[in-house]
Amino acid sequence: MSAQTITSTWASTAPVLKSLLRIMAGFMFMLAGTTKLFAFPSAPSPDGSTIPVLSQIGMAGVLEAFGGGLLLLGLFTRPVAFLLAGEMAVAYFQVHFPRSFWPVMNGGVNAALYCFIWLYFSAAGAGPWSLDAMRGRSHSWSLEGVPHARRGGWVTHPRT
Repeated sequence: MSAQTITSTWASTAPVLKSLLRIMAGFMFMLAGTTKLFAFPSAPSPDGSTIPVLSQIGMAGVLEAFGGGLLLLGLFTRPVAFLLAGEMAVAYFQVHFPRSFWPVMNGGVNAALYCFIWLYFSAAGAGPWSLDAMRGRSHSWSLEGVPHARRGGWVTHPRT
């Protein structure tokens, strides 16, 4: 088998790997929310209590648990991922960034990574292993009518 064949075969797995990344990231993100809301799989504090839902961290738990679940399933992926990318940006700049510039020192690695992972999925869609793909709505957001800076023209995408 030639190097070119191996490379093209590996590259052809990209759509499935995109789905696997979404599934695993959605699952882990959902666990962050269930920890805050339901103390599952562990409690967020040593005394076993949960976070009050009507607090900022509680609302983050709602977004993480239910948004992570939707992303795990690949349902409404683009808008949900965009919302969650914003949540993670707020978390990073409100909680972590004031401690230090460097994410590894301020505890913000997860928030920064999730922000960019969700931003990617908001643009790229869910992948083939998703409820969005089953519903035929994997391209529910369109850039139709948005100026394209490189070409100087308009982007036109068929709605599928």
